[in-house]
Amino acid sequence: MKALILNSGLGHRMGVLTSEHPKCLTEISANETILSRQLRLIVDSGISEVVVTTGYYDEILVNYCKTLDLPLHYTFVKNPSYDKTNYIYSIYCAREYLDDDILLMHGDLVFEASVLDDILAFENSCMKVSTTAPLPEKDFKAGVKNGRIMKVGTELFTDAVEAQPLYKLCKKDWKIWLGKICEFCENDNRNCYAENAFNQVSDVCAIYAYDVKDRLCSEIDTPEDLVLVSNKLREIENRTVYMCFSTDMIHSGHIAIIRKAEKLGKLIVGVLSDEAVTSYKRFPLLPFAERKSMFENIAGVHQVVEQKTLSYKDNLKSLRPTYVVHGDDWVNGIQKPIRDEVCAILASYGGQLVEYPYSRDEKYEVLEKRARAELATPDLRRARLKNELAMKGTITAMEAHSGLTGLIVENTVVEEDGGVRQFDAMWVSSLCDSTAKGKPDIELVDMTSRFRTIDDICEVTTKPIIFDGDTGGLTEHFVYTVRSLERMGVSMIIIEDKTGLKKNSLFGNEVVQTQDTIEHFCEKIRAGKNAQRTKDFMICARIESLILERGMEDALERAFAFTDAGADAIMIHSRKKDPSEIFEFVEKYREKNQTTPIVVVPTSFNTVTEEEFKARGVNIIIYANQLTRSGFPAMQNAAKIILTNHRAKECDELCMPFKDIIRLIPEES
Repeated sequence: MKALILNSGLGHRMGVLTSEHPKCLTEISANETILSRQLRLIVDSGISEVVVTTGYYDEILVNYCKTLDLPLHYTFVKNPSYDKTNYIYSIYCAREYLDDDILLMHGDLVFEASVLDDILAFENSCMKVSTTAPLPEKDFKAGVKNGRIMKVGTELFTDAVEAQPLYKLCKKDWKIWLGKICEFCENDNRNCYAENAFNQVSDVCAIYAYDVKDRLCSEIDTPEDLVLVSNKLREIENRTVYMCFSTDMIHSGHIAIIRKAEKLGKLIVGVLSDEAVTSYKRFPLLPFAERKSMFENIAGVHQVVEQKTLSYKDNLKSLRPTYVVHGDDWVNGIQKPIRDEVCAILASYGGQLVEYPYSRDEKYEVLEKRARAELATPDLRRARLKNELAMKGTITAMEAHSGLTGLIVENTVVEEDGGVRQFDAMWVSSLCDSTAKGKPDIELVDMTSRFRTIDDICEVTTKPIIFDGDTGGLTEHFVYTVRSLERMGVSMIIIEDKTGLKKNSLFGNEVVQTQDTIEHFCEKIRAGKNAQRTKDFMICARIESLILERGMEDALERAFAFTDAGADAIMIHSRKKDPSEIFEFVEKYREKNQTTPIVVVPTSFNTVTEEEFKARGVNIIIYANQLTRSGFPAMQNAAKIILTNHRAKECDELCMPFKDIIRLIPEES
């Protein structure tokens, strides 16, 4: 594509302002002339060849263009009869250089960058019009029918819209118009508008109306026009544009939309906090500070701020941007409530939402898959639990006892407030692992077998894993368990302060259970902490005092002792449906220790919400066996139905289609 700028006119209506140079060199701001702005925007749009017609003060114009030092190849064509003809003849003089798609503009035209971008992006040939601007007395107006320009002239007033000579012309349409221009000029019809020639071929030369509405695109014909346009440019320079990003990998799609946004005004980028990103999509590979710095170093970004939540509300009310820019991927789907809120806030003060087509490209999906693969590596996975606790304060974990249940925990999301809710971690329970293998929960399933379960889960998921270590076994064995789990990428092991053959806590005092001494259990904790090789791995001490009815004082004494011994977290458990003793423990522990994470497993006291736990100071909530407990009755019911009916048809409505199950499984596996 080439740009054609018509600069052969005299510009007499500008008075003394054009007494020493052509009108296009009139200053519209402290740093720009009409022409320098046009050429800068042409460069930004990716066009490198410019044909400039000249006439009045042509030598000054040519020298000026050279001093701008822009990456443009110029072809200057002088209209020898510039003072006796109209610009139709200037086009005729340049005809041999115009065998291409053409961006055509008059040299006194000033427009916003976004106007040029949109004109060039239009699929067909088009001309700038405005349905909101008043019809001018002496300037161009366009008659439009079914979106197409049918006639252009100064005399049109009925069924017409304001128009300006800014065109994007596809070669096939331009060839038709240029042919008629040549016919006019060769018949000595050289003192009329080029649009007169177009009007005779508008039925075959398909130029569409592109409506810029209130955006700036105006000619400067008089000093009064100059004042109006200069004021409008100052207002444009003070506009602000807001965009929000969650990404930790910037690709060409992001850069493209940033480039569009910066042309609307001073671009302010909101970077989602780590907590907001985690609640919306995957855990970020880069922490907030690094993601913020990444955007601060992109040319065209004026300011970078934190957006603490998925909601734009706080930032929009504080910044009051002129525009909010976003891809059109939130028109429907889980982000629609956020979009609706943005529209309502913008409407309250006159802001505007600008949406561009979302970049759906296979190479971006490859990058996202690569990021998820990175999150599955042991070092990144192991560290995530501590990072999520630091970000969110309270996290949730759901039990997984196989690769498939791990995928369920990994991929289950529910839409909420324009974002999603999902589990933060996985709990690999000895009870569920043993049950899945048809074995009693008495540490009969050895560590080697349990490690295979972790391998199965790690192979297809990315979320951090909390491992149920039962009693931890002998101290000498526990240190090797710690090192093995740490090497595998597990984030935390929870061990309970009991000794002897493991018996499930659900039975409480119904079976004989021996609680370990404080001193011996502290030694085990210390040994485990000394054995670990990274600061990311966590050892959580599980206190059985309330289960075994030893009282609150015993539970608290143990909690403080285990913390002093190096435990990274404390788990308090209860069989009671009433959560009062759990709440009492948390309150009394927090009076002396505000930082060590507290873990609860609300299997019995399951009426308490996550929000209430968080408000009281609980940090990890483990849903310890719900997938196992819900899965077995469903399978048992399916088996009975088949036996009863002597066929499987009646069971179909209970069954998930296998193709939907297969979709859970990553292709890499």
